[in-house]
Amino acid sequence: MPEVVTRFAPSPTGHLHIGGARTALFCWAFARRSGGRFMIRIEDTDAARSSEESARGILEDLAWLGIEWDDGPRLRLRDGRTLGDAARPVGPYFQAQRVPIYDAHLDFLMSIGRAYPAFETPEELELRRKDAVARKATYKYARPADVRPGVAPAERIGRARTGERHVVRFVMPDEPIVVRDEVLGEVRFAAGEVDDFVIRKADGLPTYHFAVVIDDELMGVTHVLRAQEHLINTPRHVALQGALRRVEGSAAGAPFRTPAYAHMPLIFNVDGSKMSKRDKAKAARKSAKEAMAKDATLTAAALARRASLDESALGRFLAADTDDVSIAEALAEALRVALPEIEVWDFRRNGYVPEAITNFVSLLGWSPGTKDAQGRDVEKFDLGFLAANFGIERIGKTNARFDRVKLASFNGDYLAALSDAEFGRRWREWAREHEAGALDRFDDARLEVLARAVKPRCKTFRDALRAAAFALSADDSLTFDRAAADRHLLASDRAGLNLIGELRAVLAGIEPFEPATINAAIEAFAKSRGLGMGAVAQPVRVAVTGSTVSPGLGETLAVLGRVSVLARLTRCERTYAP
Repeated sequence: MPEVVTRFAPSPTGHLHIGGARTALFCWAFARRSGGRFMIRIEDTDAARSSEESARGILEDLAWLGIEWDDGPRLRLRDGRTLGDAARPVGPYFQAQRVPIYDAHLDFLMSIGRAYPAFETPEELELRRKDAVARKATYKYARPADVRPGVAPAERIGRARTGERHVVRFVMPDEPIVVRDEVLGEVRFAAGEVDDFVIRKADGLPTYHFAVVIDDELMGVTHVLRAQEHLINTPRHVALQGALRRVEGSAAGAPFRTPAYAHMPLIFNVDGSKMSKRDKAKAARKSAKEAMAKDATLTAAALARRASLDESALGRFLAADTDDVSIAEALAEALRVALPEIEVWDFRRNGYVPEAITNFVSLLGWSPGTKDAQGRDVEKFDLGFLAANFGIERIGKTNARFDRVKLASFNGDYLAALSDAEFGRRWREWAREHEAGALDRFDDARLEVLARAVKPRCKTFRDALRAAAFALSADDSLTFDRAAADRHLLASDRAGLNLIGELRAVLAGIEPFEPATINAAIEAFAKSRGLGMGAVAQPVRVAVTGSTVSPGLGETLAVLGRVSVLARLTRCERTYAP
């Protein structure tokens, strides 16, 4: 048996979709379980939409998730390692660099009468489609009368060589196509169900269908794991594999093999809708319309100015003529609303950890089929467990539901299991990338105290940042919740405010200024005044955080530090001085 080789082949047209991450994860796990190789190939033949920036972003997302490749583009990691350094010599790994390879195989297909230049204009094809719709018929491309399967289209090739605009189409066989799928079983496509499809576009670049078949063969791919939405493409690929032979020099060599296919269930939202980038546009559009309905002054022009958008572009977006994600994100920032996470970058930016994402995503359509000591299905595991236990036979056939509440719970559990020091280290690392400067004021010791204080209150690092807002504000910019101040500072003839003045001297003399000694000093102060701890703690909490909600008082004050605490107490007294 040949060595198992799997591949993940994204198009670099944006960030990595969470569904693509699952595909890559399963391909990686199957290769690891089989002792084989996992390959990354960048399908960048859509020149108008592909970019080097997107390609690098996808590679970095995969590496962040821990999905490391044996073969593929080189990527240097922060720890000094380089992925792709030991790749097999089957590259280039960018399809745009492989065009001569595709052209040679295309010439072979035309030479044996299995492909032909087609000269219909887009306008002609659109008229045919409209005619089919008017007749309530399914549109299919009609093979030209002069094209005969098995006969080289010499006249058409001559026209193409003169520069006449054309595409190249593949001659589909007039027989049923059988796809043997490792998940779905045998799937049959009737003769004539698939028409002659385009394998090279008018710009001279191959289509996805053609390039993927050539590359899978020449790069030794043995197993193709991909989403069920690609099943409709598979008869085209199988037909191409049946027609092609390796082109070596001027001679045709060995016939193409058909890899093992495994089509995985799709990922849907909890409500049953397909999980796609359009979800961001729908959410932003809904929020914008609701905001405009509540505020008569928030016209489309005003909203465009607030979001720094072109008014006409915003108008098209609100009318649902476009689902431009950049407009959705600009609106979300202007309106201070959260968009649904769809891409791996969204989860990274919002403070999820890769361990939680890979654990959760691996359960979307796959089950480990193992029990824990209490007889419960195992749900929490790491990449090592997945690599040791993954099997195609346990991939389900029904579509998976992406439950963000459950993912957040997974992430919270992972964060809770971190030591305070490790939480602080990883939180700082996240902030440096996504909230530059937010945690720079804290040294490692104080950040560990802050981590201990906020960890029970958060499911993501962004949650932790919100919980730590009291410590991130400048001492002279803290705002006070009016209701909290009225109740805990000003009520009963300013009893709480008077306690703050008395307590300042106590806090100024505490050594060391750490949670345990702070709590002990405040408890002693309260006891000496015949008060409960809450009667003292809440006025202090309002004075130093602006509200009644914060982590434990000792942790809160220790994180702020003595200087900031005393400055905030003084500012509070001055703010509410008679």
